[in-house]
Amino acid sequence: MITVTVVSAQPDAAERHIVTLPAGATLRDAVLAAGVPIEEATDAGIWGKAAPLDAPLAAGDRVELYRPLLADPKSARKKRATEQGYRWQGRTRRAVRGTTGEPATP
Repeated sequence: MITVTVVSAQPDAAERHIVTLPAGATLRDAVLAAGVPIEEATDAGIWGKAAPLDAPLAAGDRVELYRPLLADPKSARKKRATEQGYRWQGRTRRAVRGTTGEPATP
């Protein structure tokens, strides 16, 4: 028998289930033993690394159920920064070089 932890994070709370399974159990078995519908476990992993549902488990593994992203993290960060007053300057300023390769004088 092996013992694994099944965790999932929802926007309002986190759930943690400790389940005992027979040796040779798979990630799918752990999800079903935790009482999570298999349709909700399309994205799952073991110790932070994505794994298929037929991946074998070892004693002490942490099975993580991932939820889909609601927004692009990069655009959400940019929106928060803009709301806080940060001004985007784009690329860094560089001296414009002339045809001779010398820096242009300002």
